Amino acid sequence: MRKVTVFGSTGSIGENTVDLIARAPDQYDVVALTGGRNISRLAEQAIALDADVAVTAFDECYVDLKAALSGTKIEVTAGQNAVAEAADRHADLFMSAIVGAAGLVPGLRALRHGSTLALANKESLVTAGPHLMAEAAKHKATILPVDSEHSAVFQALVGEDTSAVERVIITASGGAFRDWPMEKLAQATIAQASSHPNWNMGQRITIDSASMFNKAMELIETKEFFGFSPEQIETIVHPESLIHALVGFNDGALMAHIGPHDMRHAIGYALNWPDRSHLPVERLDLAKIASLNFQHADETRYPALRIAKEVMDNGGLSGAAFNAAKEAALDAFLASEIGFLDMAQLVDEVLSALEGENSLGCDIVTLDKVLETDHLARKTARELVKKIAAR
Repeated sequence: MRKVTVFGSTGSIGENTVDLIARAPDQYDVVALTGGRNISRLAEQAIALDADVAVTAFDECYVDLKAALSGTKIEVTAGQNAVAEAADRHADLFMSAIVGAAGLVPGLRALRHGSTLALANKESLVTAGPHLMAEAAKHKATILPVDSEHSAVFQALVGEDTSAVERVIITASGGAFRDWPMEKLAQATIAQASSHPNWNMGQRITIDSASMFNKAMELIETKEFFGFSPEQIETIVHPESLIHALVGFNDGALMAHIGPHDMRHAIGYALNWPDRSHLPVERLDLAKIASLNFQHADETRYPALRIAKEVMDNGGLSGAAFNAAKEAALDAFLASEIGFLDMAQLVDEVLSALEGENSLGCDIVTLDKVLETDHLARKTARELVKKIAAR
């Protein structure tokens, strides 16, 4: 049996991971499940999977989780340190599904086992890609991508020589506002930005999809994980979201990965790697689909894509600043402090401010430097929110 730990088990990726594990109880032994404030669900998962330990990231939720698991042998811990300490327990595979920069430290600690880190946490590669990959190499650990796009690229490259790759095309749905006129975007509401045309995801990632910041993160991830140059990485809007990525080779061939709107494919691929196993996902009827459509990704409509290219070109600590500013911008939008289009403006201004202070140049990216930059970028963003709101 494979020992598995799931960080962020109550989120959308975590829930899908738990679903697949529960369908094959004879294959998996669950070491730890970590979650946030959804205590009833975390306890339910821990009981169903007979986990060794259940961890809530919030100290104040300890009593509730302890009560929910009363009468079981499941250990209960709480707090950010407890989440990181869960990574110190040996497992064969760690699913990193925590949303945000909070997923970085547990993922790094998990690598020390020389095990497999199934990475759904975008922020780990965006903020500290060079450090994360160096740590994996140091401990002879394996990192498997769980984003549908990066899983698609990974699968398309199996058995291929990466030196023969000319380009990688990451597809984007276009989000909630892909068909909106530009002049209407400034008035977009939180509720409108929270509705995705194809995927059922959490609110934050759905809004990131509408602004294309989610795709911007994925472009940076592609560079950091696969080592391709920024010039090799492209984006195209694909409204059906059935082709998740394409890899172009030096003979002109394009290898496309096509699949349904179901994250259990990418999750299941990581759980079963290097083998493939049956997964309970839809089998596509190509005749019914009939056609697939593509559109250019307009950087005027989606300035996040332009910013991502600048971050990739600049390197160093730019990714850490970008992610922190993006999260701060989304927080401000959700708090109705700034408008939808102001998010990209805020991120742009934070990066410009820090670059002007020479705060982002860095020969060797370390965890301490990443955390310091994260703090500085968030502080700068908070200062700029008031100025943007007053304009």
